[in-house]
Amino acid sequence: MLAGGRSSRMAGRAKAQLRVGDATMLEHVLGALHGAMTRVVVGPPQSALDGVLVVQEHPAGSGPVAGLAAGLPHLSSDVVVVVAADLPFLTPELIEALVAGLGETVDVVLSVDENGRDQYLLGAWRVDRLNTALAELEPLPGRAMKELLRVLQVSRAQMPAPSDFPAPWTDIDTPADLARARDAVQAHCAHSPDNARSAPPRK
Repeated sequence: MLAGGRSSRMAGRAKAQLRVGDATMLEHVLGALHGAMTRVVVGPPQSALDGVLVVQEHPAGSGPVAGLAAGLPHLSSDVVVVVAADLPFLTPELIEALVAGLGETVDVVLSVDENGRDQYLLGAWRVDRLNTALAELEPLPGRAMKELLRVLQVSRAQMPAPSDFPAPWTDIDTPADLARARDAVQAHCAHSPDNARSAPPRK
């Protein structure tokens, strides 16, 4: 999970530690990834759940590709799910759909939003092919995620957007985004007093 970045549009506040409902955005994302063998947060030192490893990319703030390279050595699985830490509505169902889309000829499965746009920081990747792509892209600082896709076989997973709650790929970039997310959670809880959660209902 990538939890770095300058958060320039959030007045420099660490987005991952901002609360949406009853938990921080980082906690929501980690909750959606509860089934993972290992959970690694790449970014500055910060609070995380027990058992979650926090590492720093080098140099600090050098972008998501460098962040990937910093996190991969701490994993032992053949597949890695790469997600941003500002996705408070992320669901295990979407994670499972991404991983299920990986076939023998597919190197990466990206989530696609309701407008058909690739979500580069929400996807499942084959670790061996990702390592090969990273090696071909050296040096890594400042590189964009889409540059990795040039040498990989890419598939897309598009799930229907819910009608009564923010979609699981909804990210939080601005104070206005944060306010809308909090309002959505408050409205959801108001209609579901026995399920006062800040994440969408689990199926």
